[in-house]
Order: sequence, then structure tokens, then C-alpha cells
Amino acid sequence: MRENVATDTPSDNEIIDRILHGEKDLYALIVRKYNQRLYRIGMSIINDDAEMEDIMQVAYINAYENLGKFAFKASFSTWLTRILINESLLRIKNRRKSIYMHEGDLDKEMANQQAPQPQTPAAHALNTELKSILESAIRQLPEKYRSVFIMREIEDMNIAETQACLDISEANVKVRLNRAKALLKHYLSGLYKKEDIL
Repeated sequence: MRENVATDTPSDNEIIDRILHGEKDLYALIVRKYNQRLYRIGMSIINDDAEMEDIMQVAYINAYENLGKFAFKASFSTWLTRILINESLLRIKNRRKSIYMHEGDLDKEMANQQAPQPQTPAAHALNTELKSILESAIRQLPEKYRSVFIMREIEDMNIAETQACLDISEANVKVRLNRAKALLKHYLSGLYKKEDIL
């Protein structure tokens, strides 16, 4: 006789409901589930590993503190991603204000924006030359295209999720994704022409 063993993990809504009813330790499941997605999406906006870790912590804390306000109307992943995006955009806004206040640091800030990022544990895992080239190409995309590309092509988010997270129209999601792909193709074809391949 076969045993009926429950191996399914609870849905986000079930976990949130249980957290709201006192099982606060379950929030760790949410953090583990969305860590990689939030990191990738956040890096598409900020492109600074150390600052991204700080932003993620703030986003998780904000989400936790506001769980009672989550109305279960949208998916939790969309709601959480939107919190991360808002925090990332706030950091950019604050960074720009700081640049205007310290004009002498403008050149340094621009150099930091264009400098390749230090390797993270995730980057070490992606050690093939092709992946490295592709990552470099993605980083060079303008933020509005890079975010959509990462959400749709890397995180496999659907159009509705991407639209809700970025607060743009469905048509805009499609246009930005197509533009990102065209820019990547152009960049990669430019690299190919520069190489002397025998």
C-alpha cells in the first residue's frame, strides 16, 4: 500500500497567512525563495553588489513590516519585487542628489558606474567565457531595458508580473524587451567582428 506523503511546499499566500497568525519563523522560506530573483532584478537597476545586499535587506524588512497590508490581490512575488524596485530607485535618486552636492565626486561616481563589478559568488559559478561576455553585454544595457530583459528572460516572469513590478504598460514591456534583445544582438555581433577567428 502506497503512503500519501505531502511533499508540496505551501503557497506564498499560505505562508503569509501563517506568518500573520504568529508563525513568524516562516518568513525565512520567503527570503530563501526570492533571494536570487530579487538580487538579479536589483542588480539590473543598481549594479553594485554591496549596495544591493543592503537594499535587499531593507526590502525584506519593509515587506515583513507591511505584510498586514498585503491584500492578496496581486501575487506576493510581484508585491515583493515592487518593494525592491522602489527601494532601488530611491537609492538612485538619493545617489544623484549626493552627486549634485559633491560635484568633485562626479568623475569618481561615473567611473564607478562604468567599472566592471567585483566578482560575487554567483559570478564565480558563471565561469565560461560565453556567459561572461553575455553578462557584460546585459550590464551595458540601459536600466529600463536591462530590468525588463532580466525579469522576462532570466527570471522567467510573465508580462503581467513584469508590467506590475515596473508600473508600465504591457506594450511597453514588449517594446523594451525587443529593444533589449536588439541592443544585445548589436553588441554581440560587434564583438564577433572584432575577433580574429581562424
